[in-house]
Amino acid sequence: MPTALKRSTTRKRRASHRTSANAGWATVRASGITVLQAQALSKFGWLVHGFSTRSGGASLHDCRKVLNLGFMEWDKRAHVEQNRAKLLDAIGTRRMMLVSLRQIHSDVIHVFDAAPPEPLQGDSAITDTPGLLLGIQTADCIPILLADAKHRVVAAVHAGWRGTLRRIAAKTVGRMQMVFGTRPADVVAALGPGIDQCCYEVGPEVVKEFAGQFEQAREWFDGPYDQLASGEEPNPLPWLTMMPPGHQPPPPRVRLDLIAANRAILVEAGVPPAKISASKFCTSCRTDLFFSYRREGARTGRMMAVIGLKRK
Repeated sequence: MPTALKRSTTRKRRASHRTSANAGWATVRASGITVLQAQALSKFGWLVHGFSTRSGGASLHDCRKVLNLGFMEWDKRAHVEQNRAKLLDAIGTRRMMLVSLRQIHSDVIHVFDAAPPEPLQGDSAITDTPGLLLGIQTADCIPILLADAKHRVVAAVHAGWRGTLRRIAAKTVGRMQMVFGTRPADVVAALGPGIDQCCYEVGPEVVKEFAGQFEQAREWFDGPYDQLASGEEPNPLPWLTMMPPGHQPPPPRVRLDLIAANRAILVEAGVPPAKISASKFCTSCRTDLFFSYRREGARTGRMMAVIGLKRK
């Protein structure tokens, strides 16, 4: 295992239960970059997949070379194209056609039998066509890769809080079922590196949205969930403790566990819990390994999670 990833088991924890060793996951070091893979998907010889990490690319970010895979304003297009070629080389898919999306934090799903001339808007892609490599970009949101082991159908899903709220992972399984006859019991799911609950603070508006959509939402939040979900004013006579303008305490916040939420959504859709594996890395805690929008701001880069069927 590369030194950078080994350190995650020995460095001081940052209050996250997902920064420890990743059982069921492995790393591949090739073409000068490191790719994370889920062993639950690696066992299928007919598919290829991977979750990119940060280092080893052609892009220059804060005076360091990084593997940025998104076409960002601060990066050169030629560097991103080189980085994407490195990723495809590292997982042995250079001859495959990469299909990416213009992600919009939605529940829009596309089924591909060929690569479109331009990326389509959406946040989930499905295919049963060998030679297509589906890719979704993340920098804190949860990348989800799905595989129907019986019908040989694969999907790549981008799940931020908005996509999670809209149950995009379950809707993707449903589309696989409708188009290809997928049985949820045959689906294997891998949830890659994303921001963990330890670092993902959200406000009352997010709590209220989840409370209105999920009966079990309380299980996914750490903090004054009931207070924020109800919208009740904790002090019935706020004027008694009124403070001068600019001195009011910040509103109460809670922390959301997107991994737990998406796992529950997949289970509710019929995917067996034993067939769902999740990375233990928090992107916000581990900016040495991953990009994090929450910690680094808009100028950070993008990772990519990819999955596809090998050519016959």
